[in-house]
Amino acid sequence: MQTLAIIGGTGLTELPELNDKKVHQNINTDLGKPSGDIIEGELHGQRLLFLPRHGELQAVAPHRINYRANMLALQQLGAENIIAVNAVGGIHCDAIAGHMSVPHQIVDYTWGREHTFFDGLFKPLDHIEFSHPYDEILRQKLIGILSKQRLNHGYSDTGVYAATQGPRLESIAEIKRLERDGCDLVGMTGMPEAALARELNIPYASLCLVVNPAAGKSDALIAIEDIRQVLTQGMQEIKEIIVAFTKA
Repeated sequence: MQTLAIIGGTGLTELPELNDKKVHQNINTDLGKPSGDIIEGELHGQRLLFLPRHGELQAVAPHRINYRANMLALQQLGAENIIAVNAVGGIHCDAIAGHMSVPHQIVDYTWGREHTFFDGLFKPLDHIEFSHPYDEILRQKLIGILSKQRLNHGYSDTGVYAATQGPRLESIAEIKRLERDGCDLVGMTGMPEAALARELNIPYASLCLVVNPAAGKSDALIAIEDIRQVLTQGMQEIKEIIVAFTKA
């Protein structure tokens, strides 16, 4: 069975469901250290790697993450498929707080991040095909799992993810722009992660939890405490989805 890697996002810093845990500490790659220790374990016969994207203490801001080291570390440990968990804001009317989405497209609005291995220094210049940024086999398997789960706020089997710079949230005008561009979800960590996985030829899909309506999509201002409450409940559902994924 292939090794599955889970990249945990905001609110998902551990996966206690894992059995026979082994901690890979102080991992180093040719491009530096990953965000934190990588936990290796087993779940229903599936070898699984877990990496907290923002570190164990959620201290690494989205624009400061060493995405390249994270992906190289997972590759070094044998990751053959990657599911990225992302906390996002909802732009589309269906993307209410607590809603799940398996995006099929992405628009990159980030800047200044080390976004490729093919920089002419680490690796010679090359170009990846990125028409469909997420692996469709992984996407469909995730969608199949979601269709069988009792989710409190439903799910979408498509979505366009807008990757913004962060760490601040977006203005109303910025969200209107993203909506005009056709985006359904907004987050800060979707890129360059997806492109780097493609450069390493590792199938990659995203499982998004909507934690708040995007700016201007609700009469109320975005409250961090409300986001935390959604994360607490939503990440429990995420863990159940991961467990079900390993059984499928």
